[in-house]
Amino acid sequence: LQNMKMVPVPEKAYGTFFEGDCYIILHTKRTSRGSAVDLHYWIGKDSSQDEQGAAALYVTQLDNALRGNPVQHREVQGHESETFQSYFRNGIIYKKGGVASGFKHVETNIYNIKRLLHVKGKKHVSATEVALSWDSFNKGDVFLLDLGKVLIQWNGPSCSIAEKSRGLVLARSIRDSERGGRAQIGIIDNEKDSPDLMQIMKMVLGERRGELRDAIPDTKADELQKANVRLYHVYEKDKDLVVQEIATRPLTQDLLQHEDCYILDQGGFKIYVWRGKASSLEEKKAAFTRAVGFIQAKGYPSSTNVEVINDGAESAMFKQLFQRWTEKDETQGLGKVYTTGKIAKVEQVKFDTTQLHARPELAAEQRMVDDASGEIEVWRIEDLQMQPVNPKTYGQFYGGDCYLVLYTYLRSGRPHYILYMWQGRHASVDEITACALNAIELDKKYGDEAVQVRVTMGKEPTHFLAIFKGKLIIYEGGTSRAQKSTPEPAIRLFQVRGTDEMNTKATEVPARASSLNSNDVFLLTTSQVCYLWCGKGCSGDEREMAKMVADIVSKRDKHTILEGQEPAEFWEALGGKAPYASEKRFQEQVTHYQPRLFECSNQTGRFIMTEVVDFCQEDLDEDDVMLLDTWEEIFLWVGKASNTYERNEAIASAKEYLKTHPAGRDLATPIILVKQGYEPLNFTGWFNAWDPYKW
Repeated sequence: LQNMKMVPVPEKAYGTFFEGDCYIILHTKRTSRGSAVDLHYWIGKDSSQDEQGAAALYVTQLDNALRGNPVQHREVQGHESETFQSYFRNGIIYKKGGVASGFKHVETNIYNIKRLLHVKGKKHVSATEVALSWDSFNKGDVFLLDLGKVLIQWNGPSCSIAEKSRGLVLARSIRDSERGGRAQIGIIDNEKDSPDLMQIMKMVLGERRGELRDAIPDTKADELQKANVRLYHVYEKDKDLVVQEIATRPLTQDLLQHEDCYILDQGGFKIYVWRGKASSLEEKKAAFTRAVGFIQAKGYPSSTNVEVINDGAESAMFKQLFQRWTEKDETQGLGKVYTTGKIAKVEQVKFDTTQLHARPELAAEQRMVDDASGEIEVWRIEDLQMQPVNPKTYGQFYGGDCYLVLYTYLRSGRPHYILYMWQGRHASVDEITACALNAIELDKKYGDEAVQVRVTMGKEPTHFLAIFKGKLIIYEGGTSRAQKSTPEPAIRLFQVRGTDEMNTKATEVPARASSLNSNDVFLLTTSQVCYLWCGKGCSGDEREMAKMVADIVSKRDKHTILEGQEPAEFWEALGGKAPYASEKRFQEQVTHYQPRLFECSNQTGRFIMTEVVDFCQEDLDEDDVMLLDTWEEIFLWVGKASNTYERNEAIASAKEYLKTHPAGRDLATPIILVKQGYEPLNFTGWFNAWDPYKW
């Protein structure tokens, strides 16, 4: 903003901001549903109140011109949102002064420069101009001494590899964009090894007296704080602004009424303003003012992030704060919905597994690593040790046990491993712990290359179903050990769901009439007979799969009965008739979830996650533990050089993430541990253009 007017910034200067100015950033991105538009206004720490007001006003006008589609953000220097930081991959540079005091974005005589930049951040880098003095330095950050023709990068002794490499990216970007490539870069990684460069630094900064300051810890909101979401209704009453709290987590979408405006406070970390379609123009205009007023009233820092959102054009980040979010006229990506009589089924569209290698994004969407034709080995945890399971009974899992399933498949001629840890609902804590410890030992045996997947009973992932070829049977309790403590029940009821060998599973349910469901096939086994009960909504494929399962669970005669034509003995075995679910089953319509990538850090004893928006393979650093959330599963990616503490805490971090997620997530979501260099297709498919040879 120059003299209260919007003046375009030359593209060469993108990412450089004067501390005395305000800026407006418009970002458009193509998506599967059209395009996503974001509007940001950025406030420099030395900008005037008038400029800040003007910037907010321009954003509102731009929003109107773009018909209310953009998501609007208020950004304060040094506290920018992760979305904003994702636009400037090479880092953000803050310059002293402003346009008003005669500074230009792109200087022509670019060599008579003398400045010191303090570079901070690992995933999101920013560089601030600081005083040319040794007092500005500390042991934990990177500093760039910019002398025009020479750039010296000084790395603090306690910097991480990622911080050093991000610092270098920034130095190169200054050389290439501001100096036309004509500048030398020197690096001081250890002062003793670089006497010549140290000599130049001393000429500019003088001799260093005394010790360097210790590293300054980053102050960041932890996940516990971000999980504390509250929704407020904002309205005017007799010229006064009323802010009324209406709900805390988990929030549901129906709380937002189209006639009103709301403020959603995410633990003071970020403030969202949602503007209903039918709310008045006055209300819409006042969105930012209200948010800033709310921040002051709450005593939050003035640098708190604000995002203004329009009804129907919500950002992914906003939707993820709700328990579930349904878009109008959207059914899930897979499957066509068609109706037969009273009962609607979601038909699973067959997908061709041979395409997985050519299209890793399909592997990710379908959550399939391969076509499930690899080798299986199964062990049961017994007396805290691994006991091999008889291959004849592969696929039968008992709720009182824990199992390890090793799946081996070939990719480009070499073996890859997936290790599933299946935890029974009634297994003891000791067994669950032993299962995890044995998994680590088994993984070591295979050179630490296995992908480890934690599977909670009843939450088996797609690929797990596929490897048992339709013969996956889950018994509620008991054990598959030789000496059983309790006799098996005489009457058992199993619900069978699935249409082919790749997606079928039978689950034991209480043997009562109320367990039935018109959408499925059920097997009722008694000491005399095995009934195949076919609900009105089941398909021929489902009946065929159930017959296959029936041969495993019972050696008795099979009787097929249709819903509504049951013999009296059938109801007797179930303890009498009772009402049961006969409504058509609609597929849960959850918004097509955008995967999110986070860097996890647990070193300070607080659990902190930094989101990387618009991520790519480059964002996986060797010394990181990263978390990829695809909603249906959580991946933990472990870098080769990550520290042992963070590696050991990874699973705990993932559980903590699910626990503190504002949307009230299912704690049984599968957690998948992936090692750098051994990424399976269902992981790499979430990244655009994955390079298997990068490392």
